Amino acid sequence: MAKRVVVIASGETERLALPHLLRHLGEEGVLVDEPIRTPSRNRAITGENACRLLLSAWYEKPPADRPDKFVILLDADAKDPQDVVARFEEDLELTAVRHRVSVPVLAVAAKWHLEAWFFACAASLRDYLGRDLGKLDTSQPDEIVNPKRHLIHLLKEGPGGIYTARVSEEIAQRLSVQELRRSPSFARFESAVRNGPKPA
Repeated sequence: MAKRVVVIASGETERLALPHLLRHLGEEGVLVDEPIRTPSRNRAITGENACRLLLSAWYEKPPADRPDKFVILLDADAKDPQDVVARFEEDLELTAVRHRVSVPVLAVAAKWHLEAWFFACAASLRDYLGRDLGKLDTSQPDEIVNPKRHLIHLLKEGPGGIYTARVSEEIAQRLSVQELRRSPSFARFESAVRNGPKPA
């Protein structure tokens, strides 16, 4: 039987790109609920708004159709992802939600978020941009400082123009999951969506 997972993330870029980055899980019987849930007005995820999104997704369907798991994707930027998750999980609101829903609620943080994941797929990103990626070392994508800034710069100098949520979706459609896993934070996120236990 297929497992239904609700993913909560922070904005329009994630809402459009994540279904493409997780599409391969459907073949494994893991169905990611669409659309990806995001706080209103592109707000960052907090314990409070994550709780509202969780409870809305939990109670909007009859018990037989409720999700099997929730995964909350946080953006760590330059911070340590494990510290970001630990601080988020200390939030009493999230603890309260865990007592109201009967399925796992996992929080995972991405180091530099989607843009680091995009640079993990250097060849696909080069193809999309129609240009070289410059002097960036893409062998460790999570270690690229502010990859979003680099991507914006590359887009400005190429035919793509500006970085928008639609551009992130177009890039995500071209990426290979094998390459994406070169980003440790993507691998942790994918594992949290796929598996029951919380990833290390």
